[in-house]
Amino acid sequence: MPSPFSKRSRLLGGGRAPLMAAIAGLMLASSAAACAQTAVQVDPPVETRSAAITPLPSFAALVDAVMPATVSVAAIEKPHAHEEEEETPQSALEDFLRRFFERQGERGSPITPKLRRIALGSGFIIDPAGYIVTDDHVIANARKITVLLRDNSQHAARLIGRDVPTDLALLKIDMPEPLPSLPWGDSDAARVGDWVLAVGNPYGLGGTVSFGIISARGRDIQAGPYDDFLQIDASLNRGNSGGPTVNLAGEVIGINTAIYTPSGGSVGLGFAIPSIRARPVIEQLRQSGKVVRGWLGVEIQEVTHELAKALGLPSTAGALVSGVTPGGPAAKAGIAPGDVILSFNDRPIGSVRELPLATAEAPPGRKATLKLWRERKPLSLQVTIGQMPEKIGAAAEGEEQAPSEKKTSVLGLGLAPLSDELRRHLDLPKNVKGVVVTDVADDSPFAELDLLAGDVIQSIDHQAVTTPKQVVERLQRLQAGTTALLLINRQGANRYVAFTPEKDGAGLR
Repeated sequence: MPSPFSKRSRLLGGGRAPLMAAIAGLMLASSAAACAQTAVQVDPPVETRSAAITPLPSFAALVDAVMPATVSVAAIEKPHAHEEEEETPQSALEDFLRRFFERQGERGSPITPKLRRIALGSGFIIDPAGYIVTDDHVIANARKITVLLRDNSQHAARLIGRDVPTDLALLKIDMPEPLPSLPWGDSDAARVGDWVLAVGNPYGLGGTVSFGIISARGRDIQAGPYDDFLQIDASLNRGNSGGPTVNLAGEVIGINTAIYTPSGGSVGLGFAIPSIRARPVIEQLRQSGKVVRGWLGVEIQEVTHELAKALGLPSTAGALVSGVTPGGPAAKAGIAPGDVILSFNDRPIGSVRELPLATAEAPPGRKATLKLWRERKPLSLQVTIGQMPEKIGAAAEGEEQAPSEKKTSVLGLGLAPLSDELRRHLDLPKNVKGVVVTDVADDSPFAELDLLAGDVIQSIDHQAVTTPKQVVERLQRLQAGTTALLLINRQGANRYVAFTPEKDGAGLR
């Protein structure tokens, strides 16, 4: 389809020339008439033509095809322990006030008392048998779910399954006749700049359509471990959650799930779960009511320029392993902290968030080939993919803690041995060993590395440290301009930081 913007450009930028031609023609005609009165023979003027106006395209036919399969979802939430259930308001005014005050309550204002909590969202039918996709957060605390179809008929829905990590849920309504449904599209084929329509139930208003373009792909908004959102500028508001984002072929390429807004309303920053991620999840929910994912058992972090330099990597691509779950698939395969995973089954890992996506899609029990970077050299390992546990258990217990010693301060860092008392206070697993950071001065070079009080320094350049004295000794060995890797544990999670001293011995001699 030609871009409406190009047509508009032709209309506004190209409409003046015919107008000037018409004026010139009129002037020529007047001149001819004047000449005729003086008996001068003049040819008749060239006939003028009106400017052809090309109308902007209409999305009406597309909306007619999509709207019947888009539904509104109302979830009556379970009451909190301190609340009493009340009858659902029946009048239109009460219903409006209920929606208004519920939205205000989401922004921090008190919710109208004695009104049942109802979450309002959207969904779309993917199968004529009555299977409906929506967002998990719409029905997460539901006691009863009702679906409102395009013909305003209400139907009780049952929950087939939900998946919290991807914020997806599958519902089912039973109908005597087949229902209109929407086909899945390929979100990977969608490009930035492509037209999309977003359909949903904003603020409980029912079927509403907005249009826009795909603004960006692969957005990570820190919503979960599998963030890979399409960013769209079609207007999304509260209640649009769970509705479809469709392409110009009427195919679902995304599920509306979140907006960025400083005001509570749409500012053109909407996010949709891409169909390439959503469809496999929905298919698993339909088959078994739950989602099974592959699991490696590693903690990972981004490879910064400083870390790449310290590791001898040519680029920042990959996922740096900062921790390995004891007894997990990675540990059994020989993967160790400090390794950088560069590819998974020949799928390049360009950034840290790509590894969880690749691993989750791998069937448990299958073998996968990982290309690593270890000790400044490439390495390949095979790992048998495990199944993601519902809850990752506590880390295995380690050996007894080394004898304690007095508190030390170096380079603006307060350091202390990790005593049992500090371990309990910081709620650290027993397998974490190292030296506790008790204070970070504002002028400390480690303040720029985002080191915080309560962090535990476990190793420096892959050499374990268990006493403040060992930390000082390791730092004294550093040469100016070289980069050292410090393995830090913060609240049970490992991560690496890169430290480059300005002077030999980190300026400690």
